[in-house]
Amino acid sequence: MYYLIYVPLFLISLLPLRVLYVLSDIISFFLFRVFGYRKKVIEMNLSIAFPGKSVTERNSIKRKFHRNFTDSFIETIKCLSVSKDFYDKHCKTDFTLFDQFAAEGISCQMHACHQFNWEWINLHWSLHFKQPLVIVYMPISSKSINRLFYKFRTKYGTHMLSATESRKAFVAWRNKTHALALIADQKPAAPKYCYWLNFFHRPTAFVTGPEKNAAMKKCPVIFGRAFKTARGKYESSLTLACKDASLLKPGELTVMYRDYIEDAIRRQPDMYLWSHKRFKHEWNEEYRNNWIDKNPVE
Repeated sequence: MYYLIYVPLFLISLLPLRVLYVLSDIISFFLFRVFGYRKKVIEMNLSIAFPGKSVTERNSIKRKFHRNFTDSFIETIKCLSVSKDFYDKHCKTDFTLFDQFAAEGISCQMHACHQFNWEWINLHWSLHFKQPLVIVYMPISSKSINRLFYKFRTKYGTHMLSATESRKAFVAWRNKTHALALIADQKPAAPKYCYWLNFFHRPTAFVTGPEKNAAMKKCPVIFGRAFKTARGKYESSLTLACKDASLLKPGELTVMYRDYIEDAIRRQPDMYLWSHKRFKHEWNEEYRNNWIDKNPVE
């Protein structure tokens, strides 16, 4: 089954990007206009995040998101056949922060969010990091597709740890200098064990693992976000959140992260993954002890 998937996708990946983007436009039309893929989820998320925008403005964001979504899919296929030089032509990042910690022999942790195109940016980073890049990922249910993604994600040295086994797998990295990258805006499975705070005017659950892990390691934390400068062109920005997460109060790092990604999303809203159910969990008073926002529940 793996090769039945891999071979056709590899052949498609050999097409020039300009041709692939035409294919992306066609897929976008049928996926969103004809079949209405996650239409209600996308529209609900945008109405929650941007209540002050008109329907016309939210529809404009939605249409741009549709294109970014299918572009990301097509761009990911392109990963199967391109050379290392490709990523430097299409992605830009200032790695000064990571280089500094690598030179000092200090492990660090990076918190990013669901912005396009994280696959290209991961591969771009893996080519330039001067210490091992470790990424925690959520396995895909299809074993063949998961194998395909794992293969191209790790081809330049990135170490992928399954979220379902990350605690056990991470033991090997405790005494090794590394950079741990996390997509920290995941939808939590158990909201009663999460931090709760306002996110786009909505009480929202945030996983506690990224903050607690950084505090336990007493390591620096870097926030990362992406910007799309043109079709197929991305820039990622890195900001030092703290030099030692253990010196922060419980919940403080998560509040800082919330502020950071909310600002990033507002700057380029069509770059965020609005098709996932980020606001699925409803606020309940039984979570009151987990409320970390200085502002009241909205």
